[in-house]
Amino acid sequence: MKLMRVGEFGRETPAVMTPEGRVLDCSSLYPDFDPAFFRDHGVKELQRQLASAELPELDMTSRRVGAPVASPQKIVCVGLNYVTHAQESGQTPPDEPVLFMKSPGTLVGPNDTVLIPKRSTKTDWEVELAVVVGTRASYLDSPSDAPSYVAGYAISNDVSEREFQLERGGQWDKGKSCDTFNPLGPWLVTADELLDPQDLEMTLSVNGVSRQHDSTKSMIFSINYVLWYISQFMVLEPGDVINTGTPAGVSLGHDDVAYLRPGDVMELDVAGLGRQRQNVASA
Repeated sequence: MKLMRVGEFGRETPAVMTPEGRVLDCSSLYPDFDPAFFRDHGVKELQRQLASAELPELDMTSRRVGAPVASPQKIVCVGLNYVTHAQESGQTPPDEPVLFMKSPGTLVGPNDTVLIPKRSTKTDWEVELAVVVGTRASYLDSPSDAPSYVAGYAISNDVSEREFQLERGGQWDKGKSCDTFNPLGPWLVTADELLDPQDLEMTLSVNGVSRQHDSTKSMIFSINYVLWYISQFMVLEPGDVINTGTPAGVSLGHDDVAYLRPGDVMELDVAGLGRQRQNVASA
């Protein structure tokens, strides 16, 4: 099942995309795909209700697609989770997952404009697999327990301002939490529909030039390990988003690869999860 949210920013309608590509309005069943939806076992309930519900089809001709998850309590990110990305960043591949937080207010739709912050000269891209938590997770016993806590998966662009992140002191968060810095979607593919999230091809291009091309199988720490690990330090709540890291190919560490500028276009693809396309503009 593919969960979507469509419409104006802040006024999105929850919807489901059928296998035939029709988009059905689910607002008569649930007000939104928010933490309450996931907390109340909304994915399983919605699957059950779809078998008999008569839902109106949405005309997507001119409708905006929003992030498929509304108002997550938190976005937890994993840094340096691909050896090649750690190396291009001048970092040693970590012995344990590197965790940082990203403001939930960064979430935008998959095709929304990404804004370069004022006084920024080093805004960068990062294609990632996002995991959405379906069940409250705390102190999981083993990584093998993790799949039962996952609601689904989506494409994430962990946009980053490298000067703010690395050269201005303190934590990484201020280089990660600028407005529009987390396009998500176009949909959330529920966990039961994705056979192997640990073997998905990922690509990102800027202005038609390929910059990132790898697979989730190249992660240092697997999806299951990451969920188990995070649960040892904080409670993961239903609807929380986890960005699992980016492969090599970002601008950071490559003097011959320019950072983002107004007018640039980013295009992202993760196998089975759809595509994103963002225009870049100044804040």
